Amino acid sequence: MKRSWICAAAVVFQRMAGARRVSSIRTSVVLILFVGIVLLFSQTIRSQTIKQRSHDVKNGERLYKSGCITCHGADGRGAPETLTEFQRPDTFPDFTRCDQTTPEPNSVWKDVILHGGPARGFSQIMPAFGELLTSDQIDDLITYLRSFCRNNHWARGELNLPLAQVTEKAFPEDEEVLTAAANTHGAPGVSTHIIHEQRFGMHNQLEVDVPFLFQDEKHTWYGGVGDATLGIKREMWSSLRTGSILSLFGGVIVPSGNRQRGFGSGTTTFETFASFGQLFPTNTFIQFQAGADLPRHTDIAPQTAFWRTAIGQSFAADHGLGRLWTPMVEFVADRDLVDRAKNNWDVVPQMQVTISRRQHIRASLGFRKPFTNVAGRQSQVVFYILWDWGDGKLTEGW
Repeated sequence: MKRSWICAAAVVFQRMAGARRVSSIRTSVVLILFVGIVLLFSQTIRSQTIKQRSHDVKNGERLYKSGCITCHGADGRGAPETLTEFQRPDTFPDFTRCDQTTPEPNSVWKDVILHGGPARGFSQIMPAFGELLTSDQIDDLITYLRSFCRNNHWARGELNLPLAQVTEKAFPEDEEVLTAAANTHGAPGVSTHIIHEQRFGMHNQLEVDVPFLFQDEKHTWYGGVGDATLGIKREMWSSLRTGSILSLFGGVIVPSGNRQRGFGSGTTTFETFASFGQLFPTNTFIQFQAGADLPRHTDIAPQTAFWRTAIGQSFAADHGLGRLWTPMVEFVADRDLVDRAKNNWDVVPQMQVTISRRQHIRASLGFRKPFTNVAGRQSQVVFYILWDWGDGKLTEGW
């Protein structure tokens, strides 16, 4: 099995290396810009780390025992219900559950401690401590709360970077995503995807992607299911100190779409890619994705290599605790691995915004514009709505 993957990778890189030089001046400019971004990134990552004040865990323990232990218990699992005067809500935390606590960034914890449970759509039994604790004291308290999770190999929620329209994230998550793309000129067409992502274990995620395609042919609309994807993503390495995370993906694209209508390739395709994310101290981030689609029957569909880059910056009111706005731009490229093939480059400016107070419902709107080889390639309005169901139901957190 390992040798077969190595051979497939060798074929991909051999064909890429042996491809003819692209003559388009615009393509050359884009390639130069892309290489420049990669080089700048590689130099920056060597020196950048997620810089934080040195938190005092002992002070955090003192604060916890003086103000939190009555409800949350000495061990972080919650005080015995016979000793409390309230009924626990479904969202009551167990701080020892690493799968529950590590996906949440510190900003979520700080918002709840500072403003109370209702600030994030949680129960009102969680009071606000903003008038009793300083910002530094809350940071110390959060550091102590983090110590209840005894396993430090879980990727932290700060590395769950905002989802781009095309570039895949490296963080394993529990999300439902509904995407849509509509052609802005030429033959009318709309494609939607229902994507289910479910985390299992410490590093793994199952992904199921079912597309639905609609197109107008001579004033008659046709629709149907496209080729569905089933795959597994595994986080290989992450570090909050450096703000970095790396994952690998392997999956199968099944020929469930109608090839005659243009809804499918007509052959089983194996997909593999690497995804890397880098977060900087200013909440600027860069995400990379590179991989290949390897169909079983290359006489029906060619093998394709793709590479994508998303660059973004997140902004939030209330010292980073309020509604999150994230403008991004993506550079998206793919190339058929055949002789005389050209690189197809697209640029995708976009904006993501959190909708719910809990920030588990997000939406993004963007525009995908072909930059090279524009003949026959459509510009599209792209949109998605994301539900992080690990943080609660659709009806919760508003």
